[in-house]
Amino acid sequence: QVQLVESGGGLVQAGGSLRLSCAASGLAFGSYALGWYRQAPGKDRDLVATISSSSSGTSTYYADSVKGRFTISRDNAKNTVYLQMNSLKPEDTSVYYCAAGFSTANPGRYWGQGTQVTVSS
Repeated sequence: QVQLVESGGGLVQAGGSLRLSCAASGLAFGSYALGWYRQAPGKDRDLVATISSSSSGTSTYYADSVKGRFTISRDNAKNTVYLQMNSLKPEDTSVYYCAAGFSTANPGRYWGQGTQVTVSS
């Protein structure tokens, strides 16, 4: 059974940093594309960043709103994907979800439970 467990969320002031982690189990981790999504109250879930499977060269994608501030990475030895978030803004406040799938463009086959990130102004 596939499990994705996020951690690292919390409350931070604008301009600060957080690093989210997502530990995966029950899947051939290196073969999956991974992604981070976020959903604010009353809004749709949006794609934030993706990283391709290791066999595809680990290319990355970022939404324009986070480009230059967020970095996605993966550690296949630890079955973990990270999202380093710098220069946080109040509009980054959301529940952040990690996902794993076969599509690099939208790897939303398996989902974590989400972790809350709140950025105060």
